[in-house]
Amino acid sequence: MGNVTSTVAAKFAFFPPEPATYEVFREGGGTGKLFFSGVSADKNMEVHLIETKAGNKIIATFWRHPYARFTILYSHGNAADLGQMLDLFIELRAHLRVNIMCYDYSGYGASSGKPSEFNTYHDIEAVYECLKREYGILQEDLILYGQSVGSGPTLHLAARLPRLRGVVLHSAILSGIRVLYPVKMTFWFDIFKNIDRIRLVNCPVLVIHGTADDIVDWSHGKRLWELAKEKFDPLWIKGGGHCNLETYPEYIKHLRKFMNAMEKLSMTRLQARQNNQPPSTMPEAKHNKCLRFGKK
Repeated sequence: MGNVTSTVAAKFAFFPPEPATYEVFREGGGTGKLFFSGVSADKNMEVHLIETKAGNKIIATFWRHPYARFTILYSHGNAADLGQMLDLFIELRAHLRVNIMCYDYSGYGASSGKPSEFNTYHDIEAVYECLKREYGILQEDLILYGQSVGSGPTLHLAARLPRLRGVVLHSAILSGIRVLYPVKMTFWFDIFKNIDRIRLVNCPVLVIHGTADDIVDWSHGKRLWELAKEKFDPLWIKGGGHCNLETYPEYIKHLRKFMNAMEKLSMTRLQARQNNQPPSTMPEAKHNKCLRFGKK
């Protein structure tokens, strides 16, 4: 049944840029250090080739900030690859004072394999293991960021990490079928069932969505925010579409507000542990490249 689901998903949901917008090569052409085309050594970016449980080898890049307060694990949109995201990652790293780990799904960019729902789950799990192994990143210092279809692997992993610091859902989907049809129930062949997984996430969730999104309706973001256990003040960008939210000044301003709140929350919880007191919960507060859906 899983194979049938993956086949259905691949037919209407995945649009990797072809050809890839970048190349990865090794120093000296052998077994040396990996380099990313167009990125100089002074950018503090490291390239990884990671093998997943499915046997695919995916490309991931780690953008280091010397005074990072958190690490963001970023899952990008459907019609993008890492080569198109470079400028955004540089901006986010600088403005938010964070490390950023990002990756190309199987079948995207220079990653091997074929795109499928379950491969994206294997992909993000492998990248998370790399973060722990290579950089010693703890759940408490990790924020998962899912843009568009990237909300699927993001919530898959978030539901499995009970001590995660936070989650950002950017133009996220309730599920694959719900992007195409306003169904009221979840079908077995649906993909990225975020509407169910969001209920299993125990950390603060920030939802960002454009009110004029004509690809993934604003109602998807609103419903995900309503279903989140620990809500953070959402960002509904008035007039924002699906591909342009990063161009609005409130986008980076609100993300900085979220990071500051997560930093304060970290300090509060640390003090609570030191005093053997239960930490106070966050009070409930009263937003690139496009995702495309359609039949190939």
